[in-house]
Amino acid sequence: MDHTNPNSFRFAPLRRAAYRLSVTQAGQLPADDGAEVAIAGRSNVGKSSTLNMLTERRALARVSRTPGRTQAINIFDLDPGQRLVDLPGYGYAKVPEALRRSWGPLLEQYLRRRGSLRGLILVMDIRHPYTAHDADLIAFAEGCSRPVHVLLNKADKLSRGAAIQEMARLRRIPELQGVAMQLFSAQSGLGIDELHERIARWFSADSEKETPAGAGANSEFSKGGENS
Repeated sequence: MDHTNPNSFRFAPLRRAAYRLSVTQAGQLPADDGAEVAIAGRSNVGKSSTLNMLTERRALARVSRTPGRTQAINIFDLDPGQRLVDLPGYGYAKVPEALRRSWGPLLEQYLRRRGSLRGLILVMDIRHPYTAHDADLIAFAEGCSRPVHVLLNKADKLSRGAAIQEMARLRRIPELQGVAMQLFSAQSGLGIDELHERIARWFSADSEKETPAGAGANSEFSKGGENS
């Protein structure tokens, strides 16, 4: 698919994305009002490239050959009351242990308590998808009643048939049944329209998403994810 096609759907506020701040503690997050969509993923799956493709900004999120570079929650403002949130990459062993230990609790608190969070985009490398860390994050997000949309990134590295077969295999995994997913490529633009449409639906929801009291209280992403 040609992502430059003028007839392609684009959620216009994404083009106006502007960096606001980076936080390493939940108390540093901006006021919990309006609406935001978060993007997460294991280190080195192309999360930064996905953000850049999504916003049509080549350097909005820094792309590095060193996995684990995203070491904080990065907030980007869109239109007033709308935010895009880049969560820390997880699962890379060479990141300092103290830093990795801090990510689990921060992500757990963000996913559990953030009332303005409308949905979570989870980026996976289709060639190495659904690791234990991915499974932990999906289970925790679902325990917090957070919608998850999986991007099977780097689908351009496989033939069309092989990519479709791999997505079908993942959809048969019991824990992934009912989880939205799509083929995607941050390099070629494959699937970019579908992703824009998903984000537009989340932001255009008629009412604010409220986190149920105690949602996810029995989930342990910080234990089963970064600290496993």
